[in-house]
Amino acid sequence: MTEAAAEGLAKGLRPVVRPRRLRTTPALRRMVAETSLEARQLVLPLFVREGIDAPAPISSMPGVVQHSRSSLLGAVAEAAELGLGGVMLFGIPGSKDATGSGAIDPAGVLNLAITDVVAEVGDALTVMSDLCLDEFTDHGHCGLLTPDGRVDNDRTLERYAEMALAQADAGVDMVGPSGMMDGQVGVVRAALDAAGHTDVSVLAYSAKYASAFFGPFREAVDSSLVGDRRTYQQDPANGVEGVREALLDVEQGADLVMVKPALSYLDVVRRVRDAVDVPVAAYNVSGEYAMLEAAAAQGWIDREPAILESLVSIRRAGADIVLTYWAAEAARLLRR
Repeated sequence: MTEAAAEGLAKGLRPVVRPRRLRTTPALRRMVAETSLEARQLVLPLFVREGIDAPAPISSMPGVVQHSRSSLLGAVAEAAELGLGGVMLFGIPGSKDATGSGAIDPAGVLNLAITDVVAEVGDALTVMSDLCLDEFTDHGHCGLLTPDGRVDNDRTLERYAEMALAQADAGVDMVGPSGMMDGQVGVVRAALDAAGHTDVSVLAYSAKYASAFFGPFREAVDSSLVGDRRTYQQDPANGVEGVREALLDVEQGADLVMVKPALSYLDVVRRVRDAVDVPVAAYNVSGEYAMLEAAAAQGWIDREPAILESLVSIRRAGADIVLTYWAAEAARLLRR
């Protein structure tokens, strides 16, 4: 090879376009980052259990507890100080029955917790509450049952309307109907408006799948479920259906829509984000949390970077809001 040929070949191997230039320093990478992760975009799910005096650890979710009413106040005060967007409250009653009567009792654990939290944090956090019967029913389903054991959609809607009013009367900012009953958003919205609670917003659990990743959550809420919820939660094989459900909820008055779980359904998050003109949330669920925590405990992954990478992936897929058990920790990490 001649000297001229060698020189020409060498020049040809030198790229003109060098994407790595924009990765050279932390400041430059930060400046050109396409996706942000901020505390205000995170919502912390919290469990409050009736009849306990101290937090009770949840074995399948290391670091997550069932709160007492008093310990809950410390958790929400910290969430407010960290600048989180909100908290989502779940109640665990001392007793259950077939109709989930504790869900509509003004003195029920969830409704009392709502009032406690609103008094503690005021407008510093969006106080959100799960609107579903599964924590309150002795059969563990998200609705009322027919005599032959099927979930009765329309009778359940009547109970959801009562729950919405109980939670609104307790002072909640946002209700989260999560039972996947047909028409639930429209019924809840109508009940709230008729009672003068027009400022209470609705976060619709629109695309909620019958997922294996909900397992640890059932320990967290002491679920009584026998069987499954496949007749009302969505088939994991279906993405288009998730978009359809979200569009129906927007038509019925949803202020926000949600995809649950998040990490196994990032494609659905993206499709829903492209289809609706309201904010989109995604729930980074208990099983997703537990898997990462278990792998980190074994030393198989670097825990803190993996947490932030997981949350960024949900944001990158299109979620405006992420519900995650890491919300407070992630906010602290982001402050570094």
